[in-house]
Amino acid sequence: MWSEFKQFAMKGNVIDLAVGVIIGGAFGKIVSSLVADVIMPLIALIIGVTDFSKLAYGTLKYGQFIQTVVDFFIISFSIFLFIKLLNRFKKKEELAPVVAKVDRSEELLAEIRDLLKEDKEISRKNETS
Repeated sequence: MWSEFKQFAMKGNVIDLAVGVIIGGAFGKIVSSLVADVIMPLIALIIGVTDFSKLAYGTLKYGQFIQTVVDFFIISFSIFLFIKLLNRFKKKEELAPVVAKVDRSEELLAEIRDLLKEDKEISRKNETS
């Protein structure tokens, strides 16, 4: 059972998932700091409100909802930009020249085809002269 667990845990997908979760958590902290420490103070300068979560109408705390929506849009836009950047790097990797390995039998068939074409051209020239 231990060897099966070890084999499962060492598969690439599980390790990739673990790395993704760790990086995602760290990225979430960065984006949360961006929202709280950079973007919301800029919004506060424009609107005059630093934290929407304090807005309320009686017991209805609509400000918390507004704050959560703003956070969501900023986080989702940040992730969109990050994924777009990663895709740009992937495209550059895909555009790298790939040397196609041709089978030897395909090479021989191509040479035979070329020789037959040449033979036809020579035969046509001889017929017209």
